[in-house]
Amino acid sequence: MPNKQYKNLGHTNTNRNTYHVEKGDTLIYALGGLGEVGKNMYCFEHDNEILIVDCGVLFPGDDLLGVDYVIPDYHHLIRMNKKRKVLVITHGHEDHIGGIPFLLRQVKIDAIYAPRFAKALIQKKLSEHKGLERTKIIEINGDSSINMRYFQVGFFDTIHSIPDSLGVLINTPNGRIVETGDFKFDLTPVGTNADYQKMAFIGASHCDLLMSDSTNSGVEDFSISERKVADEILEIMRRTKKRLIVATFASNVHRVSQIIEAALKCDRKVIVFGRSMENAVDIGRKMGTIHIKNNQMLSREDLAHTPDEKVCILCTGSQGEPLAALSRIANGTHRFIHVKPGDTIVFSSKPIPGNQSSVNRVVDNLFRAGATVLNKSVLNNLHTTGHASKEEQKLMMQLIEPTYFMPVHGEYKMLMQHRITAMEVGIPPENIFVCANGDILILRNHKVLQSNWRFQGDDIYVDGNDISGLSTAVLKDRRILAENGLVAVIVAIDSKANSLLAQPIILSRGFVFVKNSQGLMKEASFIVNKALQEQMKEKTTFSELKNCVRSALEPYLYKKTHRNPIVIPVIINSRQAMEEMQNMRRNKRFRKTKS
Repeated sequence: MPNKQYKNLGHTNTNRNTYHVEKGDTLIYALGGLGEVGKNMYCFEHDNEILIVDCGVLFPGDDLLGVDYVIPDYHHLIRMNKKRKVLVITHGHEDHIGGIPFLLRQVKIDAIYAPRFAKALIQKKLSEHKGLERTKIIEINGDSSINMRYFQVGFFDTIHSIPDSLGVLINTPNGRIVETGDFKFDLTPVGTNADYQKMAFIGASHCDLLMSDSTNSGVEDFSISERKVADEILEIMRRTKKRLIVATFASNVHRVSQIIEAALKCDRKVIVFGRSMENAVDIGRKMGTIHIKNNQMLSREDLAHTPDEKVCILCTGSQGEPLAALSRIANGTHRFIHVKPGDTIVFSSKPIPGNQSSVNRVVDNLFRAGATVLNKSVLNNLHTTGHASKEEQKLMMQLIEPTYFMPVHGEYKMLMQHRITAMEVGIPPENIFVCANGDILILRNHKVLQSNWRFQGDDIYVDGNDISGLSTAVLKDRRILAENGLVAVIVAIDSKANSLLAQPIILSRGFVFVKNSQGLMKEASFIVNKALQEQMKEKTTFSELKNCVRSALEPYLYKKTHRNPIVIPVIINSRQAMEEMQNMRRNKRFRKTKS
């Protein structure tokens, strides 16, 4: 039974009956991936076994100041460390594998099962984390199977923007579940085709619950084929008479492969910039997904001596990231490339929501430098998605024919749009579960029920490689500093005499303009002084003095300004240090008066 402290305070499915977890139930819950596009992590728990599908990160937006990654809260899995746990990976994108190093440092995992390309990416990632290099990673494909005590897991090939993408079939003691992973349907794909026959067989042999990718729930019709994108890129290569710079997602390995193939057909040599792009090309060449010989690639030294019409530059930065290669090229700060009049820059991508202004800024700088910029529009097919549109989602449901449905991998709006699509193909609304991270579904004798309990589903903010969760508290302080500023209170005491040596000194940074707030500062100093004198009538500690300063000053500042700055008490237990500080302040005031 889940711990009582995680009792749900408000389900997404508010009009549904809820049930207690009973012995013999199979639990289904997400620790990430619901209400967001990123940090996908879906868990299936039965008795003493937990099957985990994917372990991703979410890349922070501009509001997460100084945060490198957002990962799920692994608290429940840590509590369940005595249970056997297996991790299955559907494909190699960061929102599905990026959290693995952080998970392995806290949770015991028996083995990781990953398709070939994802396995190579994970091994590269773990090699950068000391102590994780020897993690057991077992390669799987569409014909593989995993047999645990309670879970029997099979796979089927899907199409996505990265090689070796799999959907997952999970047989449990209470019924059958399908988790699609990220997918789309493309009748002329680049790479392996989807296994339509196996999906249809799963549907014919009965599936209880389908968990399906919701990212493009609001997009009508079928997405365009990757082959059309390849043809468009090749045509641009042929028409362009000068240097060509192409920016795309490094994770879209099929697209990277197409760009390189088009360049080679047009007798151009390729040079790659951006660490993630260099890694993707290196692994793609080793895996046989990207075909290019060493003599068809340019070194940085050769770039300046190669005719422009023989050059194709492949780089990161299609989302306007400030430190990515294309942004530095546009700003003129790149060490090896400077934009020339006549250069053609191709964005083979679509701006992620929230990145449009950053992309526009890069495009504007490129135009200013005299370049021609081409990006995705109704006039060309420079990009296609790797996620199923509404019609493709319907096709998946028609193939699998589930009794129950749970939309996953998407913001709340996307999940709700996917719910409507499921109703359109005939799934009853009472059989559709739109959940939040931490909500628990119960699979009991082929029926799916909503639990009246839930696990923690919070975000954990990672600064550097810190996984302690302290970065979450640090982020809160950064937000307060950004919005309300800081007030430092310097208090000089004589601990032997248990007395104040002087009136507290209050300094403000980013809170109020001191010159116009002398009255506020003097009154604040008086209030703190009075509270400290009361506290020091009896023996006290430094910690108690600091708490006394905060409890006296914070309510007063909020009452006067309706703002909550960070209050930092500084206790000086030295008469000499206090006298030196007061002399410095007097000298500073004297210099200002003299000037």
